[in-house]
Amino acid sequence: MTEETLTIREMCDAYDVTPRTLRFYEAKELLFPIRIGQKRLFTRRDQARLKLILRGKRFGFSLEEIRQLLDLYYIGDQQKTQLEQTYGVAEQRLADMKTQREELDAAIAELEQQMEWGAKIIASLNESKTAAE
Repeated sequence: MTEETLTIREMCDAYDVTPRTLRFYEAKELLFPIRIGQKRLFTRRDQARLKLILRGKRFGFSLEEIRQLLDLYYIGDQQKTQLEQTYGVAEQRLADMKTQREELDAAIAELEQQMEWGAKIIASLNESKTAAE
């Protein structure tokens, strides 16, 4: 084929994914490689879609959300709908992530307080043991 296609091995190396991941994304209709017998060739379109899939996963989008957003590329409005929908999903995800961060910060603060308490108890027990010896 042309230089614009990559084999499954080249895709794995270029995007740090496994062959199983690529086959999974193909089964979920997120990627559409050219199939020649058992061989899969990934086009520039597949490469661009994989970049978006990986970015979406990193941001916590579900595969179904990613698939729906990618499918909006083809409705013919210069990606206006796709961008608007992606922005809306991203806004919600950002709000969720901020809430999770606040919850995590609170849990960290509580754990630090408990560890300070524990350290004081351990220190006093060690002092009592040293004084008794």
